[in-house]
Amino acid sequence: MAKERTVSGMRPTGPLHIGHYFGALKNWVAMQEEMESFFFVADWHALTSDYADTTRLREYVREMVLDWLSVGLDPDKCAIYRQSDIKETAELHLLLSMITPLGWLERNPTYKEQQQEITTKDLGNYGFLGYPVLMASDIIQHRPQWVPVGQDQLPHLELTRETVRRFNHLYGEVFPEPQARLTPAAKCPGLDGRKMSKSYGNGIFLRDVMADIEPKVKGMFTDPARLRRTDPGNPDVCNLFPYHVLLADRATRDEVRAGCTGATMGCVQCKKIFLRNLEEFLTPLHERRAQFAANPGLIDEILAAGREKASASINATMALVREAMHL
Repeated sequence: MAKERTVSGMRPTGPLHIGHYFGALKNWVAMQEEMESFFFVADWHALTSDYADTTRLREYVREMVLDWLSVGLDPDKCAIYRQSDIKETAELHLLLSMITPLGWLERNPTYKEQQQEITTKDLGNYGFLGYPVLMASDIIQHRPQWVPVGQDQLPHLELTRETVRRFNHLYGEVFPEPQARLTPAAKCPGLDGRKMSKSYGNGIFLRDVMADIEPKVKGMFTDPARLRRTDPGNPDVCNLFPYHVLLADRATRDEVRAGCTGATMGCVQCKKIFLRNLEEFLTPLHERRAQFAANPGLIDEILAAGREKASASINATMALVREAMHL
């Protein structure tokens, strides 16, 4: 391979929020400039938990691609494709499932946590238990050197690395062990102080217009101990201040911190500064999104072109796999 490679994907389960941008997409945009990049819409992965209602799945796929394009992913610089368009992924998933010990899946911490936390869905299905095998297939089918992940996702990548080691031990050196390309941590709390999430309804979404965002921000939790305008605040416990860290320049951050701790700036003024910076950040995203959305057939063209790029990479890998396994 002439260039280093990277691969990553997201489940299309609803609109993306600004936490997705600072937590992953910003890094993807940078990586497409540095290496051969494959980014997929993980619609099969969406079925592991949302299998009961698939009526909006195609809509979510298109909306996710629009969000990706709006933040700067360029189909001329990376492959953007739909997971289910690549049937070889399912073949590799099947083959890897033959060699994956059941104990690896049962010990997966995310499997246990989500079984306990998500009580509104029945997650007692094979697809949910076996999703790390599908995830490993998504990654290693491109034989990448790098996978962009956050610190909390390292255990997931390690299971993929263990799968590679087991395959190579059984059948010979086919796959390189993918390395983590750590994404800098970006704290993006939800408007109510909990984790920003579509299911909580506490997010600021990339496609939100300012008229919808302003009432959300006005009701946003700040420092719970600051009950009056004259009370000194603590930016380090405030739900809003992390967004100044992400969106404001150094001088503005210093101004906000001094005004909060010295009680010379109220939360209303602080929120106005945030809204101004947020509008400046979102405006070019909305303009790009509108340009792509104006051409209804463009998303299909981008996914088709991405499928061709991805298929060329994956077919080369599957030829090596079938030969190694004497299939």
